[in-house]
Amino acid sequence: LELIKSVLNDNHKIFTIQEVFNKEFPYLKIDFYAKSNRHGGLASEKIVEKSSKTIADCRTTHKEGTITISPNMTVAELESLFNNEYGIKINVSRKAGKSWIETNITNNWTLEKQNEQGQILSENSEK
Repeated sequence: LELIKSVLNDNHKIFTIQEVFNKEFPYLKIDFYAKSNRHGGLASEKIVEKSSKTIADCRTTHKEGTITISPNMTVAELESLFNNEYGIKINVSRKAGKSWIETNITNNWTLEKQNEQGQILSENSEK
């Protein structure tokens, strides 16, 4: 698997990042949370439903940079990277058949392992 490198700035659309991520990890998805309505407040618990919104709609830290996602990165590392570097709260979910389950309990697993587990769960549910 290759590294995903993406330049993040306020104008990027959420769906672009989701598409690139999903191409590399088809059994995983990233949800983006809306930024707080209060200045300096914590991220909302509201998932951004319209993926045509921009990164600016989610982030509290407005700096540009390159984000690098690798298969051996854990879910916890990825979520921390988005939060600490860009002020964006995300959540990674794994496919299980026709459902998506949060990876909170297994967030110390690598993205590659999460994706493989999602494939196994999805294939087993189809039998």
